[in-house]
Amino acid sequence: MANEFNPDLPSNILIFEVRRDPALYTGFADRMEEVMETYKLSEAERAAWRSVDVVALAELGVHPYFLPQVTRLIHGSADNDSNSNAAQAYRKAFGDQIVEHEKK
Repeated sequence: MANEFNPDLPSNILIFEVRRDPALYTGFADRMEEVMETYKLSEAERAAWRSVDVVALAELGVHPYFLPQVTRLIHGSADNDSNSNAAQAYRKAFGDQIVEHEKK
């Protein structure tokens, strides 16, 4: 996974703004294509969003803090429960890295 992020990457701007705007946040998953078009995401970003591929988004330059936000936008936050669909999707994407970190 890339350690550097691109602050100008459209996905970073999208996540930041969607999380701050209840009108954009509510029903994001149902309007994702429209929102991606509005923010002019590249085709690589769009493909990663469609497949909820947070590893690919990290490699494209999404800020590490925003990566779990991606799964929450798609799967919902479920009160940030560690067993939520969003948390499970994030764990699945980074499972090996999370396990290695927990062993240290």
